[in-house]
Amino acid sequence: MGLNISEIIPRKEIEISDLKGKILCVDAFNTLYQFLSTIRQPDGTPLMDSKKRITSHLSGIFYRNTSLLAEGLKMVYVFDGTPPEMKYKTHSIRKSGRDIAKERYEIAKQDENLESMKRYSSQLVRLNDEMIKESKELLEAMGIPIVQAPGEGEAEASYLARINKDVFASASQDYDSLLFGTPKLVRNLTLSKRRKTYSGYVEVKPELIELDKVLSLLEINLDQLICLGILVGTDYNPVGIRGIGQKKALQIVKKYQQPVLIFQEVEEQLMSMPEEERFDWQEIFKLFHKPDVVGADFKFKRIDGKKIKKILVEEHDFSLERVEKQLDKLKEIHEERKQKDLGKWF
Repeated sequence: MGLNISEIIPRKEIEISDLKGKILCVDAFNTLYQFLSTIRQPDGTPLMDSKKRITSHLSGIFYRNTSLLAEGLKMVYVFDGTPPEMKYKTHSIRKSGRDIAKERYEIAKQDENLESMKRYSSQLVRLNDEMIKESKELLEAMGIPIVQAPGEGEAEASYLARINKDVFASASQDYDSLLFGTPKLVRNLTLSKRRKTYSGYVEVKPELIELDKVLSLLEINLDQLICLGILVGTDYNPVGIRGIGQKKALQIVKKYQQPVLIFQEVEEQLMSMPEEERFDWQEIFKLFHKPDVVGADFKFKRIDGKKIKKILVEEHDFSLERVEKQLDKLKEIHEERKQKDLGKWF
């Protein structure tokens, strides 16, 4: 779900090559959901092995990350811990959305409407404990470090990007990272390089969003950006304030400036909303302002080809030939890194 403030946020398209040699803290859950919803068969069903276990996330992790590693990127995947109590409202809305999508998928299936089947099936996606466990195992086998966040993975990735001088940016599709204070946010990192539209295929490039440029252009500070996000709707208050869109929220924030005054101005609208949609803005503000995060160390380790083949080929029926071809790529990457590290000593 996430925050949508795309209309007012400045960003620039970059090339993957611009990220060469840079460390990116990736919002793991956001990325895995992306793989699960986009890597699918023509009728919309996810990729599966012979035991009917979903493998779309493993395919995305292995093939997409191998391509990025080949471009010289260094990634650290940051996994969610225990979500704040307030996020359960979002989980409830997502479940309701999945139930509706399931009904519509069944109707589309009866009508043999492949386009609708694909659209609705992507909304049925759910990440379970087993998927998370095997995702971590595969990433570590690929030499990609993982960090376990105590709370929100997105908040932790943003925090590491802020405090660790070696981290270039956090990577996520959601704009919430900006509210958590990431200095730089990279979007579209793990998406396919081409996306199908009604008019044909379009190229998808990574986007770089810099927090200081966002605040400068909008003429607000971080606290005001958090207030703007709450007005529009976040994972903690998905509906936001009805009738207030991105541009109107920006006007309100700039006019009233202080959080207390901003929410005094919209209090009547907030209280007129159905009870289940109302929220305590101060609680949400605190979740963004002081999230549950910790400092974390990570190391880039050797690639474990045997472990990769065990997970993908032996356990999930991936093609041995295709996996070995990618492993050759990974080995080349590892050798190049070794040579560069060795060169630093001379």
